[in-house]
Amino acid sequence: APRLLPAAPHGGAPTTAAARGSPCAGARAPRGACAARMCAAEPGAEPSLLSRRPALLLMLAQAGALLSAVGGEATAAGFSEPEGLRAAIVALITDEKKRINDDGPLFVRLAWHSSGTYDKLTRTGGSGKGTIRFKEELQHEANAGLDKAVSKLEVIKQKYPQVSYADIYTLAGAVSVEAMGGPVIPWRGGRVDSMDPKDVTPDGRLPDADKGSEKETLGHLRQVFRRMGFSDKELVALSGAHSLGRAHKENSGYDGAWYGPQPTKFSNVYFDLLLHPTQEEDGKWEPMKVEGSGKLQYKTTSPDEIMLPSDVALLSDPSLRKWVEVYSRRKDIFFEDFAVAFGKLLELGRDQEPK
Repeated sequence: APRLLPAAPHGGAPTTAAARGSPCAGARAPRGACAARMCAAEPGAEPSLLSRRPALLLMLAQAGALLSAVGGEATAAGFSEPEGLRAAIVALITDEKKRINDDGPLFVRLAWHSSGTYDKLTRTGGSGKGTIRFKEELQHEANAGLDKAVSKLEVIKQKYPQVSYADIYTLAGAVSVEAMGGPVIPWRGGRVDSMDPKDVTPDGRLPDADKGSEKETLGHLRQVFRRMGFSDKELVALSGAHSLGRAHKENSGYDGAWYGPQPTKFSNVYFDLLLHPTQEEDGKWEPMKVEGSGKLQYKTTSPDEIMLPSDVALLSDPSLRKWVEVYSRRKDIFFEDFAVAFGKLLELGRDQEPK
């Protein structure tokens, strides 16, 4: 199953760890840095970030998380986050000039894939046991290339041996999103690592980019996200992680960055790009086959922009497309909804005890 989450980019404009934009910072420069259609609140539009704040706090309360007044950090009973842990992760993904390197998107993908195997009915899989470090899980087709992320984070485990691998992998994803200009992700520690590869779930639980037709691909996406307990809105919000990184042909068979100019900048540009692939009013995504792999993906006249079949399929379903349109216009709503959905994703399986 080809990966659907951001991989580490090769090249592209760097992003400072401290960078934060205006509500329209996700807009592509050629379209105007603050286009009204992406920023302004419209009559009947979604509520403002401030008015929607209680929904986020309710989600955190339901998860049992306790947010501190400063920084939004959350802890679980019995877990005490070591001082300097987050800073050590940020240091891994930044260079000497405080620019984000290729590992930022890579760590987001690791956190996603370590959590996205959860099954709410059988209560198996998810982030709770850190099983993605086992070769049996790294060998799953969708996890190609993630051995590099596991290896890079070993230095964090050596420095903080009291923190589980499962906590390190999920926290690295949450910290990376924020460092790349995204929202603060609610996160709790306290996961307990499994020492038995038998805890690895069967291959095939992660979403696939193409099931042969648009209808089959949409059905597959819904089945995977429903299995984890996500709604259509959350499915679309989590798809927004495709503003980061690139697909690597040697890993997935797909090739290119969703948005090449800023592959380490978290924004809502993915949704704007999906709806408006070119500067022309009638612009559209053109299908193409990747040389060597034969995989179907979509391109524009720009060599720096691609979409996968699962991305383009979001536009064909009214209940999914409406969220693409909302997130394209409103970066603030996307950031809030992504924070809730990604925080929920990282929680999946957190309370499981290893066998």
